[in-house]
Amino acid sequence: MKEESQSKDAIISVVNLTKKFGYFTALDDVSFTVKKGEIFGLLGPNGAGKSTMLRILSTLARPTTGTAIIGGYDVVKEDNQVRKLIGLVSDKMIMYNDLTARENLVFFGSLFDIPTETLNNRIDELLQLVELTKWQNSQVGKFSTGMRQRMNVIRALLNRPEVLFLDEPTLGLDPQSSFEIREFIRKLNRDDGTTVIVTTHMMVDADMLSDRVAIMDHAKVVALDTTENLKKSISVADTTIVKLEIRNLSPSIIAAIQACKCVDNVSQEDSTGLKVTCHGQEAFDDVVDAVRASGGKISSLENVEPTLEDVFLHITGHQVRDTVDQKIPIMHHRRFGLTSNRVR
Repeated sequence: MKEESQSKDAIISVVNLTKKFGYFTALDDVSFTVKKGEIFGLLGPNGAGKSTMLRILSTLARPTTGTAIIGGYDVVKEDNQVRKLIGLVSDKMIMYNDLTARENLVFFGSLFDIPTETLNNRIDELLQLVELTKWQNSQVGKFSTGMRQRMNVIRALLNRPEVLFLDEPTLGLDPQSSFEIREFIRKLNRDDGTTVIVTTHMMVDADMLSDRVAIMDHAKVVALDTTENLKKSISVADTTIVKLEIRNLSPSIIAAIQACKCVDNVSQEDSTGLKVTCHGQEAFDDVVDAVRASGGKISSLENVEPTLEDVFLHITGHQVRDTVDQKIPIMHHRRFGLTSNRVR
């Protein structure tokens, strides 16, 4: 029986969703809605709960408690109905390397019991959409990573899903391939009205793609709004972000900046560059004075607009990072009571 969604314009409603694996909580009482026809981003570091959420919404896992409704159907009680509405692009490539592009699509299309003529027409349409028609008879194993990811996406579109889930769609791609995938997602959303849910730890993906972003951290949604409003929230919080180029940058200069009462956090972007987040009307002057008092030679400085990275840092107290072995600049979090040179 088709159920009413929580909101008239919501195609997805998640209510008090919790997922536990033994003593470990992967999702902790999460609630949100996704509007029909929007691109909705789930942003957060690995381990935040994004992929677990996607697995539940795509009926591959069951919640411990709570409910999730897609298109009016419960993902647990009416999972077969939900699967007819959705497409899933995993962060893993789901393709057979020895098969050609067309052979792969014919195989996966047959799983939906799509009539042969209809399926062939759909395959022609999708291959043309991602500009792979001339490679349709080539083995997928010989494709570039970007081409394989385009194949991975259109595989999930064979059944014309109303909702498309994308798990880290640009992970491991070069900048040009990432751009092409983002452009394709926007085109799909704009032209077909497909609702898209993207999980990512890539700020550029969340910022450039999403109509709204849910920031996830430690199994919870800690903020949800448009990227524009999230960035504005930092300005409303009386926060200033200063970028400095210091020719003789040293640990003692960084320590002097961190000692300022107005400073919330400091990140070193390269051998001479710092980004300093601070608060108060005199914050800019106080930071400059601290640099000069410690012997720093400033070659340039400017106030900058907040980025989504700044929003995440402001809300959670740490940066989004993929792996613990990445070099992360010295961070100082006065408001969050955390001082560390490695955060995850």
